[in-house]
Amino acid sequence: MNKDSVSALSKSILLAVERLAADECVAFPTETVWGLAAVSTSERAVSRLRAWKGRKDHQPISLLVPDLAILRQTGFSPSAEACRLMDRFWPGPLTLVLSCGRTFADGIAREDGAVGLRCSSHSWAAAFSRGAAEAGLGLLTATSLNRSGDPPAESESEARRLCERDETGPYVPSVSEFVSEGGTPSTVLDLSGSRPKILRVGAISAETLYSFLPEIDFDRGEKEE
Repeated sequence: MNKDSVSALSKSILLAVERLAADECVAFPTETVWGLAAVSTSERAVSRLRAWKGRKDHQPISLLVPDLAILRQTGFSPSAEACRLMDRFWPGPLTLVLSCGRTFADGIAREDGAVGLRCSSHSWAAAFSRGAAEAGLGLLTATSLNRSGDPPAESESEARRLCERDETGPYVPSVSEFVSEGGTPSTVLDLSGSRPKILRVGAISAETLYSFLPEIDFDRGEKEE
């Protein structure tokens, strides 16, 4: 990344973090589809996110994690199994669902307290999540950028068309040099129960996870698509 790119990255992240601090929602690129960020401990920000997406109250929202060290600082204690998966697949398109004692805004965690966690390999998303944490905003939401039921945005132009339809839409930073890299969502693996279970197959195949942890008894009862 050249100096101009670094400068553009720093400026765009600073502007985006300022919006987050004002309880606004911010669209951002990832290595899969575009995401939608809000401060996960802010009731106002998460309420705005849900209202804009038209998301039902009972649907939990995954979070964006800068790295394992910051994750531990926010109340999570990953198991040895979870740490192995993080070492192998993070940063990357794998969302891990873990139990947590930390309190977030309503609707972030499931009813049992479990939370989905994602560490992006995209340069802008990674720097964005770290910048928010360093600004004292904690972890950000990592839900996809779309109205509920619609496909997520896959480019900055799609993000702008979607978000700029009205004045209350999410802020879209200028990140043309840092495009999203693919259109397949992350794979979601639930580690909160007695047996790991794949909730969604995405960019990482089920067989890749099964072969990485051959000694683990996965719950394969749910149909995988």
